[in-house]
Amino acid sequence: MRYPLAALLTVAVCAVLAGATSFTAIADWLYDLDETDRRRLGFTRGIPAGTTVWRLLIRLDATLISSVLAGWLRSRTPSVTSSPRRYRTVIAVDGKTLRGSRLPDGRQTHLLSALDTSTGIVLAQVTVDTKSNEIPAFTPLLDAVQTVLGSLTGILFVADAMHTQTGHAEQTTARGAHLLLHAKGNQPTLSAQLKKLPWAQIPVGDRTRDRGHGRKETRTVKAVTLHTPGGIAFPHAQQAVRIIRTRTIDGTTSRETPTWSHPCPPPTLNPLTCRNGRERNG
Repeated sequence: MRYPLAALLTVAVCAVLAGATSFTAIADWLYDLDETDRRRLGFTRGIPAGTTVWRLLIRLDATLISSVLAGWLRSRTPSVTSSPRRYRTVIAVDGKTLRGSRLPDGRQTHLLSALDTSTGIVLAQVTVDTKSNEIPAFTPLLDAVQTVLGSLTGILFVADAMHTQTGHAEQTTARGAHLLLHAKGNQPTLSAQLKKLPWAQIPVGDRTRDRGHGRKETRTVKAVTLHTPGGIAFPHAQQAVRIIRTRTIDGTTSRETPTWSHPCPPPTLNPLTCRNGRERNG
């Protein structure tokens, strides 16, 4: 018996959205549909057995499916109309572990994903090797995003401290994109140089205050173009951003001061704040 591929893929997507976490649950979701819904999906001559669903899904190219779905979602999402001088596309890079997934050795599947913050669409995701970490997956992720978008020129990628790697900066810059990274202990020389910048003499670029659920929070942002003699010990580093976060909860005040470095080709970009997925220049 032959079944339409599009119908089987639709069943898998809908079942997972409804909470299915196994091949058996996906098949059960299909069997629970009434005759009218089955026909609307394309099952006009019966429905497949659970083993048929399993054999199809384990043979799918996950990277190709992800790319096709991302392209389809982008085609159905209205484009963000904004001034090209003031805003740019921001893509957040982050890892996640798939709930309910199991590899042959018992561990869960871990993915590195690229999220377009203006549309909420996951543009691409790659599987992290179980014997490694997210760092080697960064370049394949850039490749996958470039396949979906066609070009990375002018796009800003934001990643956590794990990805503050010189190789990442080289790869991103070579594609004409920008990279905003968190400088922490894994780059001690860079972190020390950033802390020595004359932050006291740098004017505040943006300040926001939030209040809710018994909490008061203030964020103060400063940004500076790097002209330190000898440069900053990180390839293509052009700007540094410091965010001071002061939070008061039940009368207790805490303060955090993360520092970000911004490697990018053009020296004029001033990433003061990122709001609603669009970068606002000062």
